Amino acid sequence: MNKESKQFLKNFLKQCAPSGFEETAQKVWVDRTKNYADSVKRDVMGNAIAILNPKAEFKVMLAGHCDEIGFIITHVTKEGFIYVNSLGGIDKITIPGSEVWIQNNKGIVKGVIGKKAIHLQTSDERGKTLKIKDMYIDIGAKDDKEVLKLIEIGDPVTFRPNYLELGNDLISSKACDDRVGGFVISEVIRILSSQKNKLKVSVYATSTVQEEVGLRGATTGAFGINPDVGFAIDVTFATDTPGSSKTENGDIVLGNGVVIHPGCANNRKLYKLVKQVATKKKLKYQIQSSGYPGGTDTSAIQLTRSGVATLLLSIPLRYMHTQVEVISLKDLENTAKLIAETILALKPNMEFIPKI
Repeated sequence: MNKESKQFLKNFLKQCAPSGFEETAQKVWVDRTKNYADSVKRDVMGNAIAILNPKAEFKVMLAGHCDEIGFIITHVTKEGFIYVNSLGGIDKITIPGSEVWIQNNKGIVKGVIGKKAIHLQTSDERGKTLKIKDMYIDIGAKDDKEVLKLIEIGDPVTFRPNYLELGNDLISSKACDDRVGGFVISEVIRILSSQKNKLKVSVYATSTVQEEVGLRGATTGAFGINPDVGFAIDVTFATDTPGSSKTENGDIVLGNGVVIHPGCANNRKLYKLVKQVATKKKLKYQIQSSGYPGGTDTSAIQLTRSGVATLLLSIPLRYMHTQVEVISLKDLENTAKLIAETILALKPNMEFIPKI
């Protein structure tokens, strides 16, 4: 991965931007992507949209959501401890003992999520998973007055930035789900910007918001763009770790390429085209069946207006919805290349109505 792209990825991942509070991540995305797009715009939901070749009538929408799982502050006790609700589906077992950042207009307030020491727990308590409503954040304050000088009810909370490079071009970080999708669509714009003379369609790369709480940004974004084709780039379960079920979730390995999905939310003709392009350009891919439309932006784009030809492309990921998600940099690069090559293969007269 080139130096500029990697630095963008690192900076993008470290932002604290849970669902509904995506501004810092969007600023990083816009500041980078605007260098390669014809224009970049924002909408009232908070989506950021980078556009290439806007005069072409045939529109391709790319979606990668920039929001991450996190928390929102609900209460401060008189003793100065902070209670929260979740934003998105968080693996509760992994939360106690975490370092967190509270973000507001005043800056960052650092804290930890504590719990009763194991020595003090009863045998029943040791076998139970704490509910989020019973967890609290400790910022080292003496009382509620001291806390409320630093934060407000309703402030967002995320796990602290923790980008880590592992072996074999793997990285670990919070928010890989789905900042890596946002990274990929920015990379597609970068790649296509140098080949605009070959581009026969317009491209709307959309860093969407509020995916983790109901595909909300993609729903309104797709309605506004009204695309002919839509690609959602998200993450999927890698099954190359102990205890993972290949019979249920397929044989998905980090570093073995992007995952494409036959199934309800994925247009059959578009699926076939992507496989053909991947084979022609010698880009690795993996297949994971999708029996249910699923909870990605693909579903929202597919059902906008009178329907859109959509395809989900997924980055294999380990330890989903924890603060140590793991992905392959090679998979990110190959995914961006495959999408760019597929877009270059699209022609304005293509139609994606299933054959009967």
